[in-house]
Amino acid sequence: MPSIAHIIYIPGILLIGLALGFRMGARAVRAEFQRLEQERRR
Repeated sequence: MPSIAHIIYIPGILLIGLALGFRMGARAVRAEFQRLEQERRR
């Protein structure tokens, strides 16, 4: 049986990873849209 620390720690780490991945992915998508827009203007 996992301890109470594991019940709190593991989902917490997963949520932090999810949030960081979402932010980094959103930043990459915005940069790609900006690059495509600049390329289209040429």
